[in-house]
Amino acid sequence: MTGGPLYISRLSLSHFRSHRGARLALDGRPVAIHGPNGAGKTNVLEAVSLFSPGRGLRRAAAQDMARRPESLGWKVTGHLWSLNQLHEVAFWSEEGGPRQLRLDGKTAPQVVLGRIARVLWLVPAMDRLWIEGAEGRRRFLDRMTMSFAPDHAEAALAYDKAMRERNRLLKDQVRDAHWYHALEWQMAEAGAAIHANRQAALSRIAEAQRGAETAFPAAELELTASEGAMPEALADLRDALAESRFRDMAAGRALVGPHRADLHAVYAAKGVPARDCSTGEQKALLVSLILANARALARDFGAPPIVLLDEVAAHLDADRRAALYDEVCALGAQAWMTGTGPELFADLGARAQHLRVSEDSGTSRIEEQDP
Repeated sequence: MTGGPLYISRLSLSHFRSHRGARLALDGRPVAIHGPNGAGKTNVLEAVSLFSPGRGLRRAAAQDMARRPESLGWKVTGHLWSLNQLHEVAFWSEEGGPRQLRLDGKTAPQVVLGRIARVLWLVPAMDRLWIEGAEGRRRFLDRMTMSFAPDHAEAALAYDKAMRERNRLLKDQVRDAHWYHALEWQMAEAGAAIHANRQAALSRIAEAQRGAETAFPAAELELTASEGAMPEALADLRDALAESRFRDMAAGRALVGPHRADLHAVYAAKGVPARDCSTGEQKALLVSLILANARALARDFGAPPIVLLDEVAAHLDADRRAALYDEVCALGAQAWMTGTGPELFADLGARAQHLRVSEDSGTSRIEEQDP
């Protein structure tokens, strides 16, 4: 790491979720946030997740982030130190309008955030990642991929747009091949890029896991798909889409392409698929992958990413919890972690800033506390 730290030094929330107003001064250390369920801890992490391209850790629409019942709009501002440069970042939504971004005083598209920041997260909704549908695993993989290649998001948007237009033709039973050629070329071009980006990300994760001394189990990852569902080369994918038109027409959707891929994981030391592991083992595998992702980014980006770990203590015993804190601190990442009680973060001591979030009549309050 040669580029300097990546962290938020100031964070202000105005009418964001349960927070009518809050101002935090931060110094780059991990941030341990405790408080009862429903007090507004995750809302703080969601605000931080906006510093990354996309819809944030809840994937919520802008209007859903507004404090209720006022729904007057909301604003999140912050000072972001990135590779020894200070950036002023502001997000806001006015009266249910779309989310807007201002970076260093200028209106900007979200994609520019990928050039200055990397944010990873692990939230309780992901605890069932290995046993539920493939869509969640693809989303998890694409978040990892985008952390290494921010332009992956643009390829995904281009692919989805072309696929939606092609699906509309399929549902309308359009049979003229000329209507499909340009769309299938766009899908093939973007789809091949998506597949290549995903494979490169998996290689980076595997490399980061090899030789790492960690208390968390390594996972062997593989990108899979049903037979013939994911041709890898651009020309092969274009041809497969053309050959599949009549099957796709019957289904009303595309049956080949990167949107059909799945992420398969195996607990390496035991040779057991992640879906068959215990709840605790599944959680440990997720933590391991987030840490591997962070280690790889620290080398690639020049600084460890900001890491959001919501209710991270769940399903981790005391030893693994302490090991997690040691690894986060050794990495040098500004990790934002939540839990119900201060005792969950006792092993961090003065290595972290400690915040208490409480709730009174629907309004969240944040207070800094001694470790």
